[in-house]
Amino acid sequence: MNLSFAIEKFLGYCKEQRKFSRQTVITYETALMQFRNLLETELEEGIEIQKITSQHIKRFISFLHHNQMSKKTLKARTSAIKSFFKFLYKNDLVATDPSYLISTPKIEKNIPSFLLPSEIKNLLESIKPEDPISSRNLALIELLYSSGLRISEALNLTINNFNPYSQTLRVIGKGNKVRIVPIGKKAIEAITKYLEFRKELARGKEHSGKIFLTKSGKPLKPSESYRIIHSLLTKFSDAPQKSPHVLRHTFATHLLDKGADIQSVSEMLGHSSLSSTQIYTHVSVQKLKDAYKKAHPKA
Repeated sequence: MNLSFAIEKFLGYCKEQRKFSRQTVITYETALMQFRNLLETELEEGIEIQKITSQHIKRFISFLHHNQMSKKTLKARTSAIKSFFKFLYKNDLVATDPSYLISTPKIEKNIPSFLLPSEIKNLLESIKPEDPISSRNLALIELLYSSGLRISEALNLTINNFNPYSQTLRVIGKGNKVRIVPIGKKAIEAITKYLEFRKELARGKEHSGKIFLTKSGKPLKPSESYRIIHSLLTKFSDAPQKSPHVLRHTFATHLLDKGADIQSVSEMLGHSSLSSTQIYTHVSVQKLKDAYKKAHPKA
């Protein structure tokens, strides 16, 4: 089997069987096409997958280094190559996995930005839900802070997903994985009030049933929500980042600060492993260290 056909087969598997997000598939495709182009430039067109060795993969990683790819990009492309060959090996399309001993580059995790309790309080109290747009903005921010949803998850919610009596939301996360997350009373109140205003935005047209709409009645896009939230956060926080994701970080940090167990927080965030959630424990530990240094006479 030649490399181009194998890549096509793998990407089809990612889309149809694994149900990976469009962005994940694009990331895999970009890496594999770059890998194929390098091999075909240096070796031969239509190279057979059985002829590819670990040396070819190392050559590709060296090529990425030489082109000064960021560590994040380097890790993503190496992971894509490893996933590809793992797929080929599991499906008996190659006798051995040439990427098996190739290590994925590690990158340092940045401590996520988050809001202080006083900052989130001031932010929420500043928004007066007296019209459709301000009501929508308050409902969206209350939801993100109350449930820790990704902005894409929040914007994909439909009216049918919202049940104020159950105090939970059915969320479709990364990889189309479904999870149930709790939602606080303040968020429920804000969304319930906004849904009354929403009728004005929808203007009787229900094209999608999405909860959050623009002035013209179309579903709110991530780029639009970023501008809204960035503008509001700028007034109340000095956090380096001022994006919708900061509200997700704030949700997790405040829960852990108040004694929530990391497993529960991980499940609510929709993380596939605890390692993704552990970054928030670093935030809490750093806050403890800072408080110690300020208060202890011998620090």
